[in-house]
Amino acid sequence: MELHRQAVAGNMVAMADRVMFVQLKTGHGTDKGPAWISRVRFSKSWQTAYWQGKRLRRDRGLSDANFYDVDTGEEYWLSGPHRDRADTRYSGIRPQIDDDVRPAYEAFLRGDPLPGREHG
Repeated sequence: MELHRQAVAGNMVAMADRVMFVQLKTGHGTDKGPAWISRVRFSKSWQTAYWQGKRLRRDRGLSDANFYDVDTGEEYWLSGPHRDRADTRYSGIRPQIDDDVRPAYEAFLRGDPLPGREHG
């Protein structure tokens, strides 16, 4: 797992870096929101995710999401990508793949582990 140090609230904090499937849930029908394969950084506790300038907090009480944007309230689903590309449950939405993760994601689709997930 790649670790990065980031200043959060004036403190230097170790951040875990993962390639993830991210889908916006707010304002869209079930599994119809835009989706990305993208780099996400997680706090040491894994309760906060940092993605595309957003700070997302884990919330198990949401109906169709597992994180929400602390600034806007928008809800997101974050999970590890599926090798068979069946990342959504009820639709065939294909995620946009960020350029910086494309090589690792394409290697994953061919059978390699994702960075940070070499051992599970």
